[in-house]
Amino acid sequence: MDAGSVRALNALNRAFYRLTAAHFDESRGRDWPGWKRLTPILTALPQPIRVLDVGCGNGRFGRFLARTLTVPPHYHGMDHTPELLEAARAAFAVMGVLPDAVLEERDIVERPPDSGVYDFVGLFGVIHHVPGSAQRRALMAALAERVGPGGVLAFASWRFMDHARFRERITAWPDGITQEAGDYVLDWRRGQAALRYCHHVDDAEQAALEAATGLTLVERFAADGHTGNINCYSVLRRPSV
Repeated sequence: MDAGSVRALNALNRAFYRLTAAHFDESRGRDWPGWKRLTPILTALPQPIRVLDVGCGNGRFGRFLARTLTVPPHYHGMDHTPELLEAARAAFAVMGVLPDAVLEERDIVERPPDSGVYDFVGLFGVIHHVPGSAQRRALMAALAERVGPGGVLAFASWRFMDHARFRERITAWPDGITQEAGDYVLDWRRGQAALRYCHHVDDAEQAALEAATGLTLVERFAADGHTGNINCYSVLRRPSV
């Protein structure tokens, strides 16, 4: 995908989240069931774990970690929407958890994480918003570089095209922007009209993203939603030294 199209689609999504931040925060408070399946992996890491939550939104994965782990993690969340970061900060304060949390405003499409070493790197509800197949693979490679020895990288791909209720939200593709296979624009139907760019990651691309990390695949599984399969998870590990 050409650079101009990447910028345009990323701008569409940035505007989407600024516009819908309040409604998004209200409707995105529950833990993902798939995270519970990660619990044995998280608890087996040396505590306290260093966590990088990429595209952290309103911090709900951080809240899950705070409730799940006996020892509070060192948490670093990053997101491009300041309103959602403020929601995360407020939620942590109300819960009285993660007092040393770092919440960074950062556009990971423009600037993938490029420093720090972590025991666990998570990318949940994000990869479908990254425009361009090459950009998605590059992001996965960049995230893998942040994983320390024995650490874990987990990401989940939203399988929206496998479900009629999400396919019904597909709208016209914008003029003048490159469209790759699996690219769509979906509408938003909660409180405010808005559009977002989404890419459907199928099994073949999931495998390509896994391979781009250079890490060892531990597990791939489906979870979440009332059907139990709206997200496809990949869990990968860097060998210990």
